[in-house]
Amino acid sequence: MSFLESINGNGYEVMTALVIANVSAQVLKTILFAIQHRSADLRMLFTTGGMPSSHSSSVVAMATTVALLEGLSSTITAIAISVAVVVMYDSAGVRRAAGKQAAVLNQIVSELLSEQHKLSGAKLKELLGHSPKEVIAGALLGFGVSYGLRYLIETSIV
Repeated sequence: MSFLESINGNGYEVMTALVIANVSAQVLKTILFAIQHRSADLRMLFTTGGMPSSHSSSVVAMATTVALLEGLSSTITAIAISVAVVVMYDSAGVRRAAGKQAAVLNQIVSELLSEQHKLSGAKLKELLGHSPKEVIAGALLGFGVSYGLRYLIETSIV
């Protein structure tokens, strides 16, 4: 029995699509960051924020695979889509706002430290959330991974 046969039509297919989408997004994010900044930073493989959103790609791959397996009218598909929407909204909303606030606080601390104040120089993480474009790109990636995996399963098991 092949790997594709063993994951066909069960929870393993959902998890496989989710993991492939997440890893793909993180690798793409690292490559795009290296191109944009003209230097490689492997820490991008494990960071939040950036293009494309690995959160979006993961939850959309999960929801799409559930929909493909269970049908659009199933309760579990409705739950999966709801979770995906909440995660993407949070990613582009709350977490993005927190990242902007961290940037402002880092600037304030930097300016205060320049005047010889005795404050901690620790910087807050600014790359927390995603722009709507990053969320949409991640969602499209997740959708593609899910359909691609389903296609591979269906064409290899005939």
